[in-house]
Amino acid sequence: MFQVSPPRANPGSEDGVAILPAPSNLSVHSANMKHLLVWSPVALPGETVYYSVQYQGEYESLYRSHVWIPSSLCSLTERPQCDVSDDITATVPYNLRVRATLGSRTSAWSTLKQPFNRNSTVLTPPVVAISKDGFHLVIELEDLGPHFEFLVAYWRREPGAKEHLKVLRNEGVPVHLATMEPGAAYCVKAQTFVKAIQRHSAFSQPECVEVRGEALPLALALFAFVGFMLILAVVPLSVWKMGQLLQYSCCPAVVLPDTLKITSSAQKLITCRRDDEDACATAVLSAEELCGVWL
Repeated sequence: MFQVSPPRANPGSEDGVAILPAPSNLSVHSANMKHLLVWSPVALPGETVYYSVQYQGEYESLYRSHVWIPSSLCSLTERPQCDVSDDITATVPYNLRVRATLGSRTSAWSTLKQPFNRNSTVLTPPVVAISKDGFHLVIELEDLGPHFEFLVAYWRREPGAKEHLKVLRNEGVPVHLATMEPGAAYCVKAQTFVKAIQRHSAFSQPECVEVRGEALPLALALFAFVGFMLILAVVPLSVWKMGQLLQYSCCPAVVLPDTLKITSSAQKLITCRRDDEDACATAVLSAEELCGVWL
């Protein structure tokens, strides 16, 4: 009789069931406190493989080594990377691991070779945009997140100029730095500082802005102010003078010659003779009354 041997399992299988390969080449790319765990994907043509990420802080590593915490953003994700910035909240070593899932099959866990500490993040100089608003020097800094502060240096571009320093929070809005003088150029540079890891970046390249042609509007404004003050002084005087002219034009003071003056004795200026001999009245009018009658 011939003895039949049981079928041998294929390489890479357990009990005749194919084993899902584990992700490989785990590494962390970290810049400006943004931590990205990446790995080589599991290549299965025609299949969609999902990945899950877990982490373990210093406390778990030392006292509860069997406890792993699922990443808040990477549970069954399709992309071979995971942003673990929100999971790494302390400046201590973190262990990270990832595994692949396909249907009911899962791979073994692949663990980062060396624990990651966020103090190894690369800090780059901030992106700086400067502008002028009239005579105001204005700076706007890129938004790098709540961990960042900025040390800003600014100075007037001239030999021996003194640098002025100002610490700004990352508010993401334009900030007034200084008041500039007409015809002068001002330069600005900035660096980031992260208090959580006690590190700072290099300074950005200086950027300069110049106030040109701004003296003319200032002179015009001064001229307009002086003109306004002159108007306030001249207009009332002109109104008073015009009133005097109108008074003498409309109601002049009448000075009668001596020959036309009427004495206090009663006289008849005009004798009217008609068929019915009417009496003619004699009227004596003053200069003021004459003017009232004329008007």
